[in-house]
Amino acid sequence: MARPALIPPDDREVFEAPLTVRPEHIDDNGHVNNVVYVGWLQEAGTAHWRARFSAEDQARWSWVALRHEIDYLRPISPDAQGVVARTWVGQPRGPRFDRFVRIEDGQGRLCAQGLSEWCLVAADTMRPTRIPAEMLGPFQR
Repeated sequence: MARPALIPPDDREVFEAPLTVRPEHIDDNGHVNNVVYVGWLQEAGTAHWRARFSAEDQARWSWVALRHEIDYLRPISPDAQGVVARTWVGQPRGPRFDRFVRIEDGQGRLCAQGLSEWCLVAADTMRPTRIPAEMLGPFQR
């Protein structure tokens, strides 16, 4: 059973990433394959990180996915246009952030939603690192 629709808290920036449905995304059932959604969760989160943090920060820190959870609510058709991912982060917990993603079709209908748990690591050692307080600022409104 799907969880209630994910709604961003008022204090979080919602980052929008356009998504393209490609022919290779379509499965034998005629809609976007489930595996593609996992890639879209990662693409949306990565785009948000890159858009808000400097090249220096990106060279210093990296993110490792710990888990993904997706609710599929409405299929996305092969000819879909205007598909977007809307993403935001939750509260930091030590080195971890939950990232929430809503995938909507061109009419704004919720097609899927996901929760990914990410761990901040030092890029040079790949060791988990507590999320610095100043890192939350760029993700807030």
